[in-house]
Order: sequence, then structure tokens, then C-alpha cells
Amino acid sequence: MSRIGGGADGPLGAELDAALRSGDPHACRRAVAEAVATAGPDDVLDVLGRHAAAGSVLGTELLVELLDESGVVRRFVRGALLDESAVDDVCQDVLISVAGSLGSFAGASKVTTWVHGIVRHRVVDHLRRQRATAPLPDDDVAPGARMSSLIATRATVRDALAALPDLYREPVTLRDIEGLPYAEVADRLGRSLGTVKSQVSRGRALVAAALGGAL
Repeated sequence: MSRIGGGADGPLGAELDAALRSGDPHACRRAVAEAVATAGPDDVLDVLGRHAAAGSVLGTELLVELLDESGVVRRFVRGALLDESAVDDVCQDVLISVAGSLGSFAGASKVTTWVHGIVRHRVVDHLRRQRATAPLPDDDVAPGARMSSLIATRATVRDALAALPDLYREPVTLRDIEGLPYAEVADRLGRSLGTVKSQVSRGRALVAAALGGAL
């Protein structure tokens, strides 16, 4: 149960629930920002996780955004991985795995506990690939690389991409369909390099969520 605003029925928690049910993205983002400022991200993630697991597209989008913006995933990955140069890639893999496996989130634990378990699996996979001494099977690739390939080659995946908000669809299209380097995508869109990398990660995660399969 959420503890936002002094209990599951607290005003901020109730406002966020109501906004998510209404499907109004502006009201939802306002409610998320207010709740995070008051109670921190953990309880807000629980509310978003419940809606996302129930099939809310907006709840999924906000969950992915908050996991990324709050630094929750990055903190977990950094705590388990010594290679700082690999943090961005593993964080992306975690976001994609979270979004693609929301159907397995039963709400019995906190979202952060569930996500921490996914982080452990993605870190282990990354280390296994790094230590491999023989060529790996073609299908043994990280979620981020796999999603990029699927977006570039499969029409059904492109349908999911087309349904994304412009904020995410544009950078993912330029990166994965047109094959532009991140720096060129940033220049073309007039956004910072870090912003583009984050938006591509989130966009790929939302495509994974739309496909409804764990990666």
C-alpha cells in the first residue's frame, strides 16, 4: 500500500490514483512531481507500478520516467557494478527488462525491491558476456542491443514505436531506424547528448512494454 500523503488514502496518493485513472498526462505528471517532492520516489513508484502492471500505458511511461529520473536504477547498478563505463548500458537494459516484464509484477513487494532483483540479473548477464572466452550465440545479446535491432528490422515493433509520444519516438527513430550516432541525434533535435541517451533508453523500454514480453 502507498504511504503517500499520510496513508493509502492520503491526498497526494489519492490525487495520483485519480489522475492515472483519468488518463490526463499533465495532471499525472503534476501529481507525480508533488508526491515525489513530499514523500520521495519509493511510494510513488509503488502507485505507478500498480497501474502499469494493470495495463496503464501512461502509468508505464511515468514509471519508466521516474525510475530513470530519480536515479533509483542507476544507484542500484552502481552498487553492483565496478565498471563505470558500463553503467549507462546496464541501466538501459534494466529499464527495458522492467517495462517488458510488468506482467510479472504482482504488487506483493515494493517496486524498488522488484527492480533490485532485475538489476542483479542484468548485472550478472553483463559480467557473463564480458568474461566469455568463446563466441556467444547470436541471440545472446543485452536487452538494449536486442531492442535496437528489433526496432530496426521488425514491422510489428515499428508499430509500437509509432505509438510512442514524440518526445521518445523521434530520438529512437533517428538512432535505431536511421542509425545516426547519439551526437548527431542530439544535434538534429537540439537536445543535449545526455538527454538524448536517456530518451532513447526510455523509448526502447516503452516499446518493450507495448510488446508485452520479458526481455
